[in-house]
Amino acid sequence: MTLSSLVLFLTLLVPSLIIGGMELCSGSAGIPGTPGAPGLPGRDGRDGVKGDPGPPGLPAYLDEELQSVLQDFRQRILQSMGVLNLQGTMLQVGEKIFSTNGQSTNFQGINETCAKAGGSIATPRNAEENSAIMSLVQKYNTYAYLGITEGKPPGKFYYLNGSPVEYTNWYSGEPAGKGRESCVEMYKDGTWNDRSCLQYRLTICEF
Repeated sequence: MTLSSLVLFLTLLVPSLIIGGMELCSGSAGIPGTPGAPGLPGRDGRDGVKGDPGPPGLPAYLDEELQSVLQDFRQRILQSMGVLNLQGTMLQVGEKIFSTNGQSTNFQGINETCAKAGGSIATPRNAEENSAIMSLVQKYNTYAYLGITEGKPPGKFYYLNGSPVEYTNWYSGEPAGKGRESCVEMYKDGTWNDRSCLQYRLTICEF
């Protein structure tokens, strides 16, 4: 049998045969087998190098003190901004600052002006605060509304936050409006009178 005949014979018998470093293939590819099962998970890597420690925090009591100082500082800034917005006369009594822009309007207008400036209508809680508001009333020679209104039933007066009035300085025989006069004004001598909320009175705010 010649060499060429032998090669042909082996090719027919074996689908793939390597002769002299060459691969001889014949026939069509078979059906692929099913995928194998997944392998086991690899081991966790080793921990990295530990980072440098951060700066130490403040002790709890120092942090509370700092928050208190910042809160007080923030309140004083807001007070100053409110007074500057009014651009008028100001007086400080304890923690409060009373300020006026020298303008007069009705109760609602005063309420809106004070709120826009970051404060509220001047409301005396003691004789010292009442005297401070009175000095502004005397300076501008006019009356001023206070941050007090009549509730229900008539004759009961409340601060604008809804709590009942504790300090009062009513003029003799007042209040006498009996539900017809819901606001409170201050006379030039510092005494109070219940009055309609539609009158024009001096704008005095507190911060």
